[in-house]
Amino acid sequence: MILIDKPYVSDYLIKTIKDFKLQIIATKTAREMINDDSLNWINEIEAIKILENNPKHILYSNSENSINWVEHNLTKTKLPERIKLFKDKILFRELLKDEYPQFYFLGVKYQELRDINPKELNYPFIIKPAVGFFSIAVHKVNSKNEWQSVLDEIDSEMEKLVTAYPKEVLDGNNFIIEEIIPGEEYAVDCYFNDDGEVIILNIMKHVFSSDDDVYDRVYSTSKEIIQDNYDQIHKYIGNIGRKAKIKNFPAHIELRIDSNNSINAIEVNPMRFGGWCTSADLSWHAFQINTYDYVVNSKVPDWNELLKGKEGKKYSLIVLNNSSGIKEEEIKYFDYDLLLKDFSKPLEIRKTDYVNFTIFGFLFLETDENSEDELNEILNSNLRKYIS
Repeated sequence: MILIDKPYVSDYLIKTIKDFKLQIIATKTAREMINDDSLNWINEIEAIKILENNPKHILYSNSENSINWVEHNLTKTKLPERIKLFKDKILFRELLKDEYPQFYFLGVKYQELRDINPKELNYPFIIKPAVGFFSIAVHKVNSKNEWQSVLDEIDSEMEKLVTAYPKEVLDGNNFIIEEIIPGEEYAVDCYFNDDGEVIILNIMKHVFSSDDDVYDRVYSTSKEIIQDNYDQIHKYIGNIGRKAKIKNFPAHIELRIDSNNSINAIEVNPMRFGGWCTSADLSWHAFQINTYDYVVNSKVPDWNELLKGKEGKKYSLIVLNNSSGIKEEEIKYFDYDLLLKDFSKPLEIRKTDYVNFTIFGFLFLETDENSEDELNEILNSNLRKYIS
């Protein structure tokens, strides 16, 4: 069953719902976003009954905005409790505390951040909303000298963006301070089946421009990325599932693997894959695997078959976050045509309302060893060349 909510639903997801006749809950928001009576619409009362009476029925949503609907309508199921466990990063750290007893983290109310004595903090660390989304108000703090300026930036971001998403997605009331997790970062789309086993639907490497970079800009998947990391990631996520005792549940999980092959999770995003229909649609561009169909119908990918002929190819999602330093309200135009000319094989471009969401859009891209530099250039670009 599919639960649609703002801010965005892709044409590919809509086509999937139609082609596979997936049940879609007829909420007011979903009806406003999708004007197609031919879809397999199911009224809210019937959907609630199905989900209450059949815990094996998997609910997938394109957006965490739908958490509010779940919390108000599915109180007789385990979904609200599971979502809260993962969405609240403080609760999630408590879940993993036995695995990482030395891991430093601290939950702080937003209004009390300026009361903290910066000399008492363990540097370097990451500070971010305990309930957050898309690297909004996420900052690395290297020393006490940076503390006040980071707080000023957080104030500015929260003032602008806290109204762009509901509090279930981005809540500025509580923040978490936690130590830096070392290693290379990966994002994983998966679901836990009726036996609690994790089924991996994609593994993406999240590349950063520097040690201080905390933005979502480049996510890449390939045959090599999946094969090199599948076994250890599968084992690790399976352990998280057992600790949380979850079944029939989709998730988008971010983690890091260090040079000793030690893994630590950054966060688990519940009930969805990558926001704005990104990582799930990337899976189709890369491997022609429809992850929406796979999760709703509890299918298991045959990776040996899916990865055939994919040697040397890399498929990437480019998040065009505004790193220009120019305020969105001062931008008259973003030149998407010029952007596309800088890549040898763009697959899809999605434009967004950058004034409200501080993101110009999303680019899906194919590269190989001869075009690898394209990824490095966009990773390090401040995007000013495309801005008027």
